[in-house]
Amino acid sequence: MARPVIIATGGEDPAAFERLQGQLAERYARHYEIVPVRMPNDAGDLLDRLAENGIDVALVLAGPAALDGADGGLFDHARREHPQAKRALLISPNVWTDPIQAATIRGAMALGRIDHFLLEPGPPPDEVFHEGISSFLLEWARERRLVPHTVHIVGEEWAGRAYELRAVFENCAVPHRFSLADSEQGREILARAGPNARLPLMLLPDGRALSDPSNAEIALAAGAPETLDDRTFDLLIVGAGPAGLSAAVYGASEGLKVVVVDAAGIGGQARSSSLIRNYLGFARGVSGSRLAEQAYDQAAALGANFVFMHQATTLTRSDDGFVLELMDGRTIHARVVILATGASYRRLEIPALDELIGAGVFYGGPVSEAPTLAGKEVFVVGGGNSAGQAALHLARYARHVTILIRSRSLAAGMAYYLVQAVGSAPKIAVRTATEVVGGGGGAHLERLVLRDTATGTDETVPADALFVLIGARPLTEWLPNELARDRKGFLLTGADIAGGWPLLRPPFPMETSVPRIFAAGDVRSGSVKRVAAAVGEGATAVQAVHRVLAEDETATLAG
Repeated sequence: MARPVIIATGGEDPAAFERLQGQLAERYARHYEIVPVRMPNDAGDLLDRLAENGIDVALVLAGPAALDGADGGLFDHARREHPQAKRALLISPNVWTDPIQAATIRGAMALGRIDHFLLEPGPPPDEVFHEGISSFLLEWARERRLVPHTVHIVGEEWAGRAYELRAVFENCAVPHRFSLADSEQGREILARAGPNARLPLMLLPDGRALSDPSNAEIALAAGAPETLDDRTFDLLIVGAGPAGLSAAVYGASEGLKVVVVDAAGIGGQARSSSLIRNYLGFARGVSGSRLAEQAYDQAAALGANFVFMHQATTLTRSDDGFVLELMDGRTIHARVVILATGASYRRLEIPALDELIGAGVFYGGPVSEAPTLAGKEVFVVGGGNSAGQAALHLARYARHVTILIRSRSLAAGMAYYLVQAVGSAPKIAVRTATEVVGGGGGAHLERLVLRDTATGTDETVPADALFVLIGARPLTEWLPNELARDRKGFLLTGADIAGGWPLLRPPFPMETSVPRIFAAGDVRSGSVKRVAAAVGEGATAVQAVHRVLAEDETATLAG
C-alpha cells in the first residue's frame, strides 16, 4: 500500500527550499512520501494524479504564493482533490508586521482556505517546526482513523445500535473505526473475535472482544471505577464538557477527591467545533475533540475519576452532602456538587427523519461524519454560530452545502466574521424563510421537504445528509424542583437567585438556590456560551467549593 504523501513547495529562496526538504526528509521519510515541488503552480497536476491513483495526501506545505491562482490556488486545489489533507501556510517570522500579508493570511484562515500556519524552518534541528508538523499529521491520522489504540466496531448496518456505539466513542474522543460485517475488514475482525461473536461487536486495543456490549460494559472498558457506593467524594461533577473538565482539573490538582459523571463522553457541545481559532494559547487553532481529550488526560493524570455512559436520574440531599443515583441503580455520595450538564440541540420532531438518525440525519456538528460526505448534497438547519461553523467544515468535503434558516438574514443570529465567511464560500448557499417539514429515504436519507414560510409552498429536494443545529435546551429536567431556573430552564446562580436562599451568607457567584450545589457552563442562566468562559466558570466554582468545605472544617472545630 502506497505511503501517504507530504507535498512541500518552495518559493524564491533556494536555500529555504533546500532546508525545508532536508528537515522533512530527515524526520518523516520513513513513513511518508516526501514530494518536493519547486513552485506551487507545479503541484496541481501532482494532486490530480495522486487522487486518480487513490493515494492519500496527508499534508500540503506552501508559502503565500499558494493562495494565488485562477482556480483558487494550490490550497483550494488540495481541498477539492484531497479534502482530508491538512494545509499549512509557511510564513516568515516578520509576516505579521506587514499589514497586507497579515490581512491576507487572516482572511485565508477565516474562509477555511488553510488549516494552519507555520514558521519556515530554521537551521536543523528546528524542533518548533517539527512540533507543528507532528500536530498536523496527528490531526490527519485521527480523522483517517489511523492512530494506534483504535477501537474497532463491526455492525450489520450503519444505523441502530452500531451507530450508538460509534457515537459513544466519538463523544469520548476515543479513536475508533467502523466496518460493516460483510466488508473485508469486518470479516477479518469477526474471525479474530471467534465463533461466538455477536453483532454489533467491539474489538478493544488489548484484543478483548465485546459482543453487543451494554453501556455498563463500555464504561468499565473505558476505565470507570468498579466501586462507587462505598465512597464519599469531596466533589461530584455532573457533565464532562469544558466547564466540567475544567472543574475536574482544578479540583483534582488541589487535592480534592473528584468524580465526573456523564451520560455520553467528554467535550460537550465544544466537540461540534472542528477548529476553535480563538481559544487562548492555541495560535494555530485546536479542534474541540482535541481540546477535550487533552483536558480529560490532564484531569485523569491528576487523580479525577470518570464514569461515562451512565445517566444521572436523581439528586437528593444526604447527611453528609448529596446522593446522585444513576440509571443502573448505583449511587454516588459527595459533599459538594457542580452541575455542568450543558445543553442539547433541539429536534425537528419529524418522525420520518427521526427514523434516519445516524443514517443521514444528525443532531450536532459534523466532526466525524464530514469526511464521508465527499461529493454529496448536504443541508444544515440553523442560523447560529454553530451552524455557520458546521457549514464551513462540511464545504471542505461535500459537493454543495445549503443552510436553511427561518429568518430573513444570517446576521440575525450569526457572528459577523462567520456571515462573511459563509457568504464568500462558493460551495455554500443560504435559503432564508425556509423550514424542513418532511423527508425520508430507504436505509439512508434521500430527500427533504422544504417549506417556504412566506408562500407556504413545499418543495422536495434530493439530500444526502442533514445536520440540525437549531438552538439548545438546558439539561435540567431531571434535577429537583428546588433548584431555581429561569423561564427557559437554565439554572439561576448567585445574585440572580430571587428569593428563598436559606443561609445567612449570600450565595457564591456560581452557587444555585440549593447551598453547596453549583452550576457552571452552558447550563447556567446568563452564561456566555463560549468554551473559554465555561473553562473559567469551572475553575471559579472550584474555588467556591473550597470555601464551603472550609465551612465544614470550621464547624467541626467549633463543635
